[in-house]
Amino acid sequence: MQAINLTNPNERKKLIAAGVLGLLAIVLLWWALFGFGGSSNKVAQSVSPRPSPSPNRRLDQPPPKEDAIDQLRPVNSDYSVPLVAEAKRNIFVYYEPPPPPIVKEVPVPTPTPTPTPPVLLANVQPSSVFARTADFTLEISGDKFTSQLKVLVDNNPLPTRYLGPQQLTATVPAALIANPGTRQVTLRSSDGSLYSNVSAFNVANPPVPNYAYIGILGTRRYIDTAIVQEKTSKDLLNAQRGDLLGGRFRVTSISEKELVLIDTTLKIKHTIPFSSQTDRNNPQRPTPRVESEDDEP
Repeated sequence: MQAINLTNPNERKKLIAAGVLGLLAIVLLWWALFGFGGSSNKVAQSVSPRPSPSPNRRLDQPPPKEDAIDQLRPVNSDYSVPLVAEAKRNIFVYYEPPPPPIVKEVPVPTPTPTPTPPVLLANVQPSSVFARTADFTLEISGDKFTSQLKVLVDNNPLPTRYLGPQQLTATVPAALIANPGTRQVTLRSSDGSLYSNVSAFNVANPPVPNYAYIGILGTRRYIDTAIVQEKTSKDLLNAQRGDLLGGRFRVTSISEKELVLIDTTLKIKHTIPFSSQTDRNNPQRPTPRVESEDDEP
C-alpha cells in the first residue's frame, strides 16, 4: 500500500475531508440508533426488529392484523399494455336477412254472365226409363225450335223429328240406356249457332225376379220342371215352361245350368243360375213323373 505524503497540500485536504465525513457518519448513525434526548425511545421502537411468527400458528390461519398492514406494498403501475393487432374485418359487411318470398296474387277473373241460350228446352218425356229396355221415343217440349236442331243425349246426336216450334221427338236406342244413370239432353244445330239449355232423364235399374233356382225335375229325354225358392218367404215353387212367376216373369227355358225368365212388362230377359248352396229349408221335392211308354198296358 502506498504511503500518504502529508507534505503535499492536496493529500492533506483529502485526509481532512475523509475525517470529517467519517465523523459525520458516526453522528448520523448515533442519531439513528439512539437519538438525542427524549426521542430515543421512539427511534428504538421504530427500528425494533419485527417479531417472528409464532411456531404454534398454523399456516392456513390469517396473519395478525398488524402483520397484514405491514405487508402492504405500493402497486407498481408503470407497465404498458402489449400491443395486439386489431382483428381484420370489413365494416361494410353485415348480415342481411333473406327477403320474404314474394307471393303472387292470382287475380280472380270476374265471372262473365252466361249468355241465355237462343233455344229453350223446357221438358222431356219420359223423365225416367228402365235400363236394358228397347228403343223408345223421347218427346221434347220448349220454344223457338227449328228444323235445324238435333237432339243430343250425352253428346250423341239422335234421329230427330221436327213437329213445330215447340215440339220435337227423337228415338233413343237401347244401347244408350243399357246401364243405369242420368242422361244429359241438349238441342243443337249442326253449325252450333243454335243451342239450348241442358235437361236430363233418369235410367233406373229394372225390377229383377226375387227367386233362386235350386233344383230340377224331369225325364231322361227333357227337363220340364224347375224348383225355385222365393228369397223372402223361402217358399218352394215348381215352375214349368210358360208358367208366370210373381205375375210378371214368364219361364222360357229350363236347363241344368240356368233358368231363363222374361219380364212380360218391360220385355227384359233375366237369367237365374242354378244354385245348390241356397238355404232350402228341407224342401219337399215332388215325385218325378214316370214316362207313359214305360207303363205296361
